[in-house]
Amino acid sequence: MFSNCKYKITWVKAKSKVVGRVKSPPPSPSPPPPPPPHVVLLSMSMRLRAFNLFLKSIHKPNLTPFSHPFASTALAHSTPLSFSDATPSTPLSHPSTLHVLQTLHRLHHLPLLALSFLDHLHRIGFPHTLSTYAAITKILAFWNLPRKLDSLFHHLITLSKHHRLPFHPLQLFETLFQDMDHHSHYLLRAFDGFVKTCVSLNMFDEAIDFLFQTRRRGIVPDVLTCNFLFNRLVEHGEVDKALAIYEQLKRFGFRPNCYTYTIVIKALCKRGDLMQPVCVFEEMERVGITPNSYCYAAYIEGLCNNHRSDLGYEVLQAFRKGNVPLEVYAYGAVVRGFCNEMKLDEARGVFDDMERQGVVPDVFVYSALIHGYCKGHNLLKALDLHDEMISRGVKSNCVIVSHILHCLGKMGMTLEVVDQFKVLKESGMFLDGVVYNIVFDALCKLGKVEDAIVMLEDMKSKGVALDVKHYTTLINGYCLQGDLVNGFRVFKEMNDKGFKPDIVTYNVLATGLSRNGHACEALKLLDYMESQGVKPNSTTHKLIIEGLCSAGKVLEAQAHFNSLEDKSVEIYSAMVNGYCEANLVKKSYEIFLKLSNQGNLANDASCFKLLTKLCVTGDTEKAVMLLERMLLSNVKPSIIMFSKVLAALCQAGDMENALSLFNSFVHRGFTPDVIMYTIMINGYCRMNCLQVAYDLLQDMKRRGIKPDVITYTVLLDGNLKANLRRGVSPRGKGKRISLSVSSTLRDMEQMEINPDVVCYTVLIDGHMKTNDFQEAISLFDEMIDSGLEPNTVTYTALVSGLCNRGHVEKAIILLNEMSSKGMTPDVHIISALKRGIIKARRVEKRRTMLKLHIGYHVIACLSSISNEEFLLHYKETEKYILHTVVRLDIPYCTRGIFLNWLFCPGVTQSLPCDLNIDSPSFRVCQRLMFKLSTDMKTYNPSRLFVRLRFNIDLQFPPLCSFFWALLFLRCLYPCSYGLFRVPCLAKSREYNFGCDERGKWR
Repeated sequence: MFSNCKYKITWVKAKSKVVGRVKSPPPSPSPPPPPPPHVVLLSMSMRLRAFNLFLKSIHKPNLTPFSHPFASTALAHSTPLSFSDATPSTPLSHPSTLHVLQTLHRLHHLPLLALSFLDHLHRIGFPHTLSTYAAITKILAFWNLPRKLDSLFHHLITLSKHHRLPFHPLQLFETLFQDMDHHSHYLLRAFDGFVKTCVSLNMFDEAIDFLFQTRRRGIVPDVLTCNFLFNRLVEHGEVDKALAIYEQLKRFGFRPNCYTYTIVIKALCKRGDLMQPVCVFEEMERVGITPNSYCYAAYIEGLCNNHRSDLGYEVLQAFRKGNVPLEVYAYGAVVRGFCNEMKLDEARGVFDDMERQGVVPDVFVYSALIHGYCKGHNLLKALDLHDEMISRGVKSNCVIVSHILHCLGKMGMTLEVVDQFKVLKESGMFLDGVVYNIVFDALCKLGKVEDAIVMLEDMKSKGVALDVKHYTTLINGYCLQGDLVNGFRVFKEMNDKGFKPDIVTYNVLATGLSRNGHACEALKLLDYMESQGVKPNSTTHKLIIEGLCSAGKVLEAQAHFNSLEDKSVEIYSAMVNGYCEANLVKKSYEIFLKLSNQGNLANDASCFKLLTKLCVTGDTEKAVMLLERMLLSNVKPSIIMFSKVLAALCQAGDMENALSLFNSFVHRGFTPDVIMYTIMINGYCRMNCLQVAYDLLQDMKRRGIKPDVITYTVLLDGNLKANLRRGVSPRGKGKRISLSVSSTLRDMEQMEINPDVVCYTVLIDGHMKTNDFQEAISLFDEMIDSGLEPNTVTYTALVSGLCNRGHVEKAIILLNEMSSKGMTPDVHIISALKRGIIKARRVEKRRTMLKLHIGYHVIACLSSISNEEFLLHYKETEKYILHTVVRLDIPYCTRGIFLNWLFCPGVTQSLPCDLNIDSPSFRVCQRLMFKLSTDMKTYNPSRLFVRLRFNIDLQFPPLCSFFWALLFLRCLYPCSYGLFRVPCLAKSREYNFGCDERGKWR
């Protein structure tokens, strides 16, 4: 911008120069004589004052860009002068074409004033002609103003398309050709500028026609113009056309430069002709042009873009050995190629090779490798590489940040996406619309659509451009919540603000309607789309069919599918997915076969879903058939699909077909991974074919595939179950040790594979089932010492083993320990504990019945003894009672029968009256009554006291009665001491009798 003072001075100087160069027009016989010079000067001064170039600019510190009829983005950057809207009524208010041409001729050496004059003409609505546009073109070409030429030509082309131009744009150049001489070589700039304008508008055919028309007039096009044309054709996929024009122009004398050859190499690689660029390098050598780093990088990038990154890296190394100049871009192309092929280890190797060669990776190389890690969901490596980049002084940008946030969202860590966005926002980094859209999507998945709306306003305040994708994401968020009202509100707001919904927006709405039970509205949306000029594509129909099936409206989905005349593979695949969602696997397989019989195949996602459903339902025959159909169609099934079918066959015990499929997989050139080997080993272990399982393990090692802890866990589980069937303890004392288990553990140790929780659980369960409790507990302690936390399955194995062996108390202790760690016992533990308790009760009941039988047998023997025999054999009877009742712990009810027998009148009267406390008989009675008193529910002691009173009333000896009464009270109150007042009903007296504080009788 010019300042007001400088602006005015410049204009005064320009005016003086123009006035000084004004000459009177040549005399003519018919018109009146020309005016005198002072009149001409006065008239010219009035015309120039009519422009009023600086009156309004005095009041405005900043001049706004002018707007003339051919203003474009390129021309908008200039700051020419502007006319006043209030132009006085002068001859220039309605000038003629002649006056305009004369003025432009006089302003030929003042291009800015000429442009201001044109702006004035636009304001007053002057109709330009071919002559005026030719004059303007000459001025701009003479002063080499390519951006303004581009604006002018863009304006002419736009008017021509709308039929508002009174001539064809090519007529303009016919006029220029007529005025062209050896002094006007500057007009070549206009020709080149028109070609570039047509190319920038993707008018390739018009540009090519004009190029050859100028060539027929002897004008050789500029090499830069041709390069621009070739490059844009290649970028738009017109590779054959670009190469054909290149060859034809070479026959007309066109001399390519190094950048032309670079574009040709890029075109050949894009066409897939990877050997022809070698001939281009040979041609460059013949014509004496030395290839620069961009030529070599273009060839390397072309190889990588054709999924030959390995060859591209070999070419790079060969160029490097030949001392070819290679820059970081060539290395970056190889890194991007390997990342696109998901060969991330090779990409990292190239990255490290760069550093060894002294080539410093730039932000684009880091971005490519981080993007590769994020595509592979290897977030930790991506973050580590990002930290390494920051530590080396390479600044991160919004592109790299968007890769990381997108990876977080794909991995389901939507909350982390929002948190990281807040951190990045606080750091001051510029965040573009892509980053905001990722955060919008994360908030919508979290159900926080309103927060996304607030963030949208913040995005506007930051000056970030809003587009259709942001609105589509918000609409999708509302549809995920089932809030279709707000979803359509955002859709209406989007239309009101001038954003035209695209096919993705309509697809989101169609999905939301169909999944929320509005099938009719979803189908009506298709008609509305067509009325708005948006034609539904295969994805639209696919989403509607899948949405209807997921909502349970299979009949509506089937009707819509049948109504479509042109069914693409994607639509068939949608029907396969829809039937799978509705668990109609048979119909899904029929659709798959119908499509396959037509020579097509459903997409990989549909085949995978159908294969998974077939394996879950156990229909392995159809699953194998699906794999064969894929192979016949030259579609390579993924290794996961093979693994699923193998697992289903092994689960069904069909090891013969499983082995056949495994061998077929290997013979077709596939390399089985550790998962496939583990599935096969597990299948043979379940079939008790341990030798075949170990043979597979050895074959696995020979192929260089390292077994993991799961593989060894499967082998250990198979061996332990086999030992259990044979009745062999893994490490039981005095029993044969299983060599397979011990050798497997040694092999794990040699391979430096540490057991995990599952492996320890398998070992513990095996030892518990073989009654090796000590080894199981030892393994349990070893697992805890190694830092592993037992899970519910581990506790279940221990509790089940203890309960099965009747150790319910220990099982309850483990259950309490488990609960203290915050683990909730599952149904398996509760079931095992119930079984243990029931089993323990049954064992206890059997023992009780046995003891009861013994007790009644003793009673029968004692009842047959007379009083005389009892007194004669008192000692032997005492020993027999002690052994039977006390040591054998016979039931309480039997003990009560013993006491009744002892207190019966015959036996009691036969006992000696001087029975003392130290006598064996007293000890027998004491033990019996103490045992009896510990279980008050089994035998009521009051019944025993009634028996005592009965005996006392029968005039038993007082001392004996006191002994019995005191013994009964002592048994009832074993912790009491002191004197008891025991009444004697026979003598109506009381005796103080008891024990002291030390528990001694007195």
